[in-house]
Amino acid sequence: MSLIACAFLLASVPLAGQARAAPYTFSTEELVNGFMKTVFGLEYRSWSWQPYLVKKYVGPVRFYVHNLARKNRRPMVYGFIKTIGRDIHGLSTMVVAAPEEANFIVYVVDRDQYDDVVRRYIYKDPKADVPGRCLVRVASDRRGISRSTAVIVSNEGNFLFRRCLVEELLQGLGPMNDDPDLAHSVFNDRSRHSRFTVFDKYILNMLYHRRIKPGMRPKEVEPMLPSIVREIRPLVR
Repeated sequence: MSLIACAFLLASVPLAGQARAAPYTFSTEELVNGFMKTVFGLEYRSWSWQPYLVKKYVGPVRFYVHNLARKNRRPMVYGFIKTIGRDIHGLSTMVVAAPEEANFIVYVVDRDQYDDVVRRYIYKDPKADVPGRCLVRVASDRRGISRSTAVIVSNEGNFLFRRCLVEELLQGLGPMNDDPDLAHSVFNDRSRHSRFTVFDKYILNMLYHRRIKPGMRPKEVEPMLPSIVREIRPLVR
């Protein structure tokens, strides 16, 4: 059985929060807690069966970007895809030439296109209610994520575009849950981060560690996280 889940950004102007810059700032306890809060659970659990399972890609993530917005945002999206591939060890990313080759589709739209694109390509229902300021949908099972689709609004300011780009692409890789206690993370609608923070680099590097497998449950994963944190500390910058 496949898991189909969505996450979306609700707030357009979140409260201020500052990220820590040094890679060794966060304690093991903080990082384990952040992992458990973001990787297990979903913002909207009614859309999912068994949300408390690891969701991740097991092979290369092949992106295709549909730029439907008036402004060409492809260079910025491509740049962030390159950053993901560089900063997450154990994960390979690439941009492909055709949507048929992709397993992660990104739609960049203007606000007046958002509802139609979400209904047509996410819900496939012309009457569906459309939530959020931007959105990502993930299809996954015990073999891993098979496909992610993100919709990002381009024309409501550079801050919101960057925020949505970072949060939705990262959530599309597996950490689907937001939590208001994660002050140093983009996985918190109250924070004001619009970049791939050091804290989130830890979370994603923990998730894509070779010992973490799709379909694992919290009780299987949590005991191994402290040793994984020790292993990845020298890699996170």
